[in-house]
Amino acid sequence: MAPNQSIIPREGFVLDAVINFVKKYALNPKYTLPIFLFMRYTRKGQDLSGDYHTLFKILRKFVLWGLLYKINNRLNWGFMNNWVTDKSWVWSNEVALVTGGSGGIGGLVVQGLAEKGIKVVVLDVIDLTYDAPKNVYFYKCDITSTEKIAEVADEIRTTVGNPTIIVNNAGVARGNTILDATEKDVRFTFDVNVLAHFWIIKEFLPDIVKKNHGHIVTVASIAGYQAAPQMVDYAATKAAAISFHDGLALELKHRYNAKKVRTTLVTQGLTRTALFTGFKEDSPFMFPQQHPESIADGIVEQIVKGESGHLVYPKSYHILAGIRGQPAWFRAYVENGTKHLMNNWKGRQVIDPNAKPTSDEAEESAEDVSKSGVLV
Repeated sequence: MAPNQSIIPREGFVLDAVINFVKKYALNPKYTLPIFLFMRYTRKGQDLSGDYHTLFKILRKFVLWGLLYKINNRLNWGFMNNWVTDKSWVWSNEVALVTGGSGGIGGLVVQGLAEKGIKVVVLDVIDLTYDAPKNVYFYKCDITSTEKIAEVADEIRTTVGNPTIIVNNAGVARGNTILDATEKDVRFTFDVNVLAHFWIIKEFLPDIVKKNHGHIVTVASIAGYQAAPQMVDYAATKAAAISFHDGLALELKHRYNAKKVRTTLVTQGLTRTALFTGFKEDSPFMFPQQHPESIADGIVEQIVKGESGHLVYPKSYHILAGIRGQPAWFRAYVENGTKHLMNNWKGRQVIDPNAKPTSDEAEESAEDVSKSGVLV
């Protein structure tokens, strides 16, 4: 699985394509600075700058913005990675654990990591929906049960080894209003989307901290920044997942002195998976529906870089990261725009490991288990 390096993403000519172009060329001093110096310090360039004075002023601004953009990126890298690098990554020696990796985004992440020679452990409640290579190890596990996680964790440590990479990817959504959601719905959503992160980390983080080497990826959602009707419980769990990521990074730095351990947060929007069937999107140019391959490629690339990061898909959703600090009128405008998103939602539900399926549900699952897996 090769990262998508094209300026035009899989999703087509959308706002991200414009953002990619601006970042790669307009805000890149490698391209703008030589042109600026030529127009500023050569006779021919000075003649051109005199003839095209307005364009020269715009170019000068892009050079300044580009330098500030580079400085900002360097500062972001430094603080997210504690100003230290980790050169000890040997992919054939690494073990990655991916929850909800039997299909969807998780399955693509598993396959991408396996292609890098990494041993990959999959935890899911359904069987793999793809042909996996020999370096992929599947364990059927209910990640909402601390007892079952502990049992599987012992087996993983014995047969595969201690995971150095953990991708907390599993997630579910019920699509009910607060009053319509049952207690079981709400508890199950929190068990999978938030609490399982804690139980997985508690099993495997001690060895990662001891070695001061590892990478924890938390797959949250844009919903963690902005809720919508009929997905309040889902949005609440994703907000909690974002806080989990932030707090984990702080504890690794200030409590465990494991400054080389990397943490990455993923906040994606509407994705082309079965979970989002019927979800309405009014702005396909600004906020296009994402291909799961785009998100999986980004996660794999970030892990292989060996650096902490924050992945937002599409990039235009960066605006929502600071929504709570915006004026009330702007927040109201954005929030009111979510009122119809779930009106026709028909997302397929995850298999509840604690529930006994009906004969019809069992037959549907057998026909297309990829649509019933734990999806983000």
